[in-house]
Amino acid sequence: MPLDSTAALNQIDATLGFWAEARKRSKHDDLSDLKDADLAELVTMLTDAVQRFAPPGSAYRQKAELVTTEHGMGNLHTQQGSLYGILKALRNAYATGYLLTVQELVHADLFADFLEMADYLIGEGYKDAAAVIGGSVREGSLRNLCVKNGVAADVNGHPKKASAMNDDLVKGGVYTKLDQKGVTAWLDLRNKAAHGDFSAYDKAQVELYLRGIRDFLGRYPA
Repeated sequence: MPLDSTAALNQIDATLGFWAEARKRSKHDDLSDLKDADLAELVTMLTDAVQRFAPPGSAYRQKAELVTTEHGMGNLHTQQGSLYGILKALRNAYATGYLLTVQELVHADLFADFLEMADYLIGEGYKDAAAVIGGSVREGSLRNLCVKNGVAADVNGHPKKASAMNDDLVKGGVYTKLDQKGVTAWLDLRNKAAHGDFSAYDKAQVELYLRGIRDFLGRYPA
């Protein structure tokens, strides 16, 4: 599900606009005087919008599934009204930034779990594995920051390199050049670990590296 709020709002508004046009053609609030073909098209568009933009497992998706399952295709006028209300609520969630906040919390929990794993590994003497895991968190955070701030995270359909995302995030004013230098150093350590150049760094540097990642995530959640 795309979480670029501007793009999501534009597409949701387009669907709601289609509903508004149908409402103008109808003499009844439930649109029951419209043709079944028109109602079926409307229900399909509303359902598709909820499924595309609501987070998996969210109340928005659950309620939409309940509406279509409970009422069946024989009650299109009832379905469209319920789906319209669900999509309207979903739009409000995007407009207030609620869904973006939820995603940030989910990412924070996932990253915290990985960093705890890295701490455990380095405590057991596996500095190289800890460095690789820390690098994965670092790259994931950059990609999420790109999505959050409207910075392209892909090039011609392929994931952009972490170094390129780092440069573009600075150009976009997401963080400072000083942070950029820190990220560049962390990426260099990650690359050394990933390519087996294990003698190029020591345990203390990996510990500092992991603390730096935690600090960065706290200042730039995504």
